Amino acid sequence: MRAVQLTALKTESVLLETDAREPVPAATEVRVQVYAAGVTPTELLWYPTSHNKDGSARTGAIPGHEFSGVIAVLGADVKGFSIGDEVFGLNDWFADGATAEYCVSDASGIAPKPATLTHAEAAAVPIGALTAWQGLERARLEAGQGILVHGGSGAVGVFVIQMARLRGAHVITTASGRSLDFVLGLGAERAIDYSAERFEEQVQDLDVVFDCVGGDTLRRSWSVLKPGGRMVTIASNSEAAEDPRIKDAFFIVEPNHQQLVEIGKLLDQGKLRVFVDAEVPLSEAAAAYSRKVESRRGYGKTVIVMPGLQNR
Repeated sequence: MRAVQLTALKTESVLLETDAREPVPAATEVRVQVYAAGVTPTELLWYPTSHNKDGSARTGAIPGHEFSGVIAVLGADVKGFSIGDEVFGLNDWFADGATAEYCVSDASGIAPKPATLTHAEAAAVPIGALTAWQGLERARLEAGQGILVHGGSGAVGVFVIQMARLRGAHVITTASGRSLDFVLGLGAERAIDYSAERFEEQVQDLDVVFDCVGGDTLRRSWSVLKPGGRMVTIASNSEAAEDPRIKDAFFIVEPNHQQLVEIGKLLDQGKLRVFVDAEVPLSEAAAAYSRKVESRRGYGKTVIVMPGLQNR
């Protein structure tokens, strides 16, 4: 099968399109013919991309762990799915991903593809929507509470804003100047241009901050929380932070079948919207991961479209 792998060449690692073996599903897994795969550029720097679960070095990783496609092979113990089912999902970070013609996923990490979405749209959902869902649960966000979302126009932020509004919260977000109208259209009650204003001078006494940016933005965010306020962050640089508050706030999204089912229902009901920043072919995967795709909308997620989708 055609795939894109992270390959070490002398002093650097690059993504190269290559031929790889079709993956064989275990008893609880399915093999999916991938029609589209979401791109998370920072994934190339994550621990599971360069290491196995036992800590040993990993080479030749195939990135892209969120996908949409059709079940091609069922593991012996898989129930509730059939060959030919259209599904979307998120597979294990230590497994090879979906920037390939086929990938494998545990059945607990997939759900029926929302009927109203294209495969490209569906592939842009799992990581962002599951992260938003799990982060808001972690934050214990309730109706009437105030939340600040950093990075509101990003692949995760677009779902955090929408889900927070569905919970009845008052949503404030930071975004670039060109994205202010967009995030307000998602349901944010207020949008702060991070390049023109310091958010901590604009808002105070919030119940929750959902940080998708990290770094200095995260450090400055503690001051806007009320006593007892909760912080959640997904910024990868937070995992190694020395501040115990940041360590406690950091979390990594996990595959979850039932949450994907509920997310799919919200999408089909029009209560959630998904945004594809750009669609690119497998041959442009390296450009997508290095953020060099030119035809972008400026919000949402870049998606790699596989050759098999052309016949759908």
